[in-house]
Amino acid sequence: MIIGVGIDVCDIDRFWATVERTPRLLERLFTASEQGLAPQSMAARFAAKEALAKALGAPGTLAWHDATVVRGEHGRPHWEIQGSVAARAAELGVARLHLSLSHDAGVASAFVIAEG
Repeated sequence: MIIGVGIDVCDIDRFWATVERTPRLLERLFTASEQGLAPQSMAARFAAKEALAKALGAPGTLAWHDATVVRGEHGRPHWEIQGSVAARAAELGVARLHLSLSHDAGVASAFVIAEG
Protein backbone atom coordinates (compact mmCIF):
# COMPACT_ATOMS: atom_id res chain seq x y z
CA MET A 1 0.00 0.00 0.00
CA ILE A 2 1.29 3.47 -0.86
CA ILE A 3 1.44 5.69 2.22
CA GLY A 4 2.92 8.78 0.60
CA VAL A 5 4.42 10.20 -2.58
CA GLY A 6 6.80 13.11 -2.93
CA ILE A 7 8.41 14.85 -5.88
CA ASP A 8 10.74 17.82 -6.06
CA VAL A 9 12.80 19.65 -8.66
CA CYS A 10 15.84 21.86 -8.20
CA ASP A 11 17.49 24.30 -10.62
CA ILE A 12 21.12 23.16 -10.49
CA ASP A 13 22.77 26.54 -11.23
CA ARG A 14 20.57 28.37 -8.74
CA PHE A 15 21.23 25.72 -6.08
CA TRP A 16 24.98 25.84 -6.62
CA ALA A 17 25.05 29.67 -6.60
CA THR A 18 23.37 29.52 -3.19
CA VAL A 19 25.97 27.01 -1.98
CA GLU A 20 28.82 29.24 -3.20
CA ARG A 21 27.33 32.22 -1.32
CA THR A 22 26.77 30.11 1.82
CA PRO A 23 29.32 27.28 1.89
CA ARG A 24 28.21 26.05 5.34
CA LEU A 25 24.90 25.13 3.74
CA LEU A 26 26.51 21.89 2.54
CA GLU A 27 27.29 20.89 6.13
CA ARG A 28 23.75 21.79 7.22
CA LEU A 29 21.95 19.87 4.47
CA PHE A 30 24.18 16.89 3.71
CA THR A 31 25.92 14.11 5.58
CA ALA A 32 29.67 13.69 5.15
CA SER A 33 29.19 10.90 2.62
CA GLU A 34 26.97 13.12 0.46
CA GLN A 35 29.29 16.13 0.42
CA GLY A 36 31.89 16.61 -2.30
CA LEU A 37 29.80 15.28 -5.19
CA ALA A 38 29.29 17.10 -8.48
CA PRO A 39 26.81 20.03 -8.33
CA GLN A 40 24.13 18.14 -10.26
CA SER A 41 24.38 15.20 -7.84
CA MET A 42 24.18 17.49 -4.82
CA ALA A 43 21.12 19.24 -6.28
CA ALA A 44 19.48 15.86 -6.91
CA ARG A 45 20.09 14.86 -3.30
CA PHE A 46 18.61 18.12 -2.08
CA ALA A 47 15.52 17.46 -4.22
CA ALA A 48 15.43 13.90 -2.83
CA LYS A 49 15.36 15.10 0.77
CA GLU A 50 12.58 17.55 -0.07
CA ALA A 51 10.62 14.81 -1.84
CA LEU A 52 11.12 12.46 1.11
CA ALA A 53 9.74 15.07 3.51
CA LYS A 54 6.67 15.43 1.27
CA ALA A 55 6.16 11.66 1.12
CA LEU A 56 6.25 11.58 4.93
CA GLY A 57 3.68 14.36 5.26
CA ALA A 58 6.21 17.21 5.54
CA PRO A 59 6.37 17.48 9.33
CA GLY A 60 8.72 20.27 10.41
CA THR A 61 10.54 17.93 12.78
CA LEU A 62 12.67 16.06 10.22
CA ALA A 63 16.44 16.60 10.46
CA TRP A 64 18.40 16.88 7.19
CA HIS A 65 21.16 14.56 8.45
CA ASP A 66 18.69 11.82 9.38
CA ALA A 67 18.29 10.85 5.70
CA THR A 68 21.22 9.97 3.47
CA VAL A 69 21.08 9.10 -0.22
CA VAL A 70 23.40 6.16 -0.84
CA ARG A 71 24.48 4.64 -4.15
CA GLY A 72 23.73 0.97 -4.15
CA GLU A 73 24.84 -1.78 -6.43
CA HIS A 74 24.96 -0.64 -10.07
CA GLY A 75 24.56 3.00 -8.95
CA ARG A 76 20.92 2.69 -7.91
CA PRO A 77 20.11 5.24 -5.17
CA HIS A 78 18.47 4.26 -1.91
CA TRP A 79 17.90 5.72 1.54
CA GLU A 80 19.65 5.22 4.85
CA ILE A 81 17.39 6.77 7.48
CA GLN A 82 17.73 7.26 11.22
CA GLY A 83 16.51 9.48 14.04
CA SER A 84 13.61 11.81 13.21
CA VAL A 85 13.11 10.42 9.70
CA ALA A 86 13.08 6.79 10.84
CA ALA A 87 10.68 7.69 13.66
CA ARG A 88 8.28 9.43 11.27
CA ALA A 89 8.44 6.52 8.81
CA ALA A 90 7.68 4.07 11.62
CA GLU A 91 4.82 6.25 12.87
CA LEU A 92 3.24 6.12 9.41
CA GLY A 93 3.88 2.39 8.98
CA VAL A 94 6.39 2.80 6.16
CA ALA A 95 8.09 -0.51 5.38
CA ARG A 96 10.01 0.57 2.27
CA LEU A 97 11.11 3.79 0.59
CA HIS A 98 11.60 3.97 -3.17
CA LEU A 99 13.79 6.69 -4.70
CA SER A 100 14.45 7.85 -8.24
CA LEU A 101 16.85 10.70 -9.13
CA SER A 102 17.48 12.47 -12.41
CA HIS A 103 19.25 15.56 -13.71
CA ASP A 104 19.04 16.99 -17.21
CA ALA A 105 18.80 20.39 -18.90
CA GLY A 106 19.91 22.21 -15.75
CA VAL A 107 17.28 20.66 -13.49
CA ALA A 108 17.64 17.94 -10.87
CA SER A 109 14.57 15.97 -9.84
CA ALA A 110 13.66 13.33 -7.30
CA PHE A 111 10.65 11.08 -6.79
CA VAL A 112 9.96 9.19 -3.57
CA ILE A 113 7.32 6.59 -2.75
CA ALA A 114 6.70 5.54 0.84
CA GLU A 115 5.26 2.03 0.89
CA GLY A 116 3.59 0.30 3.82
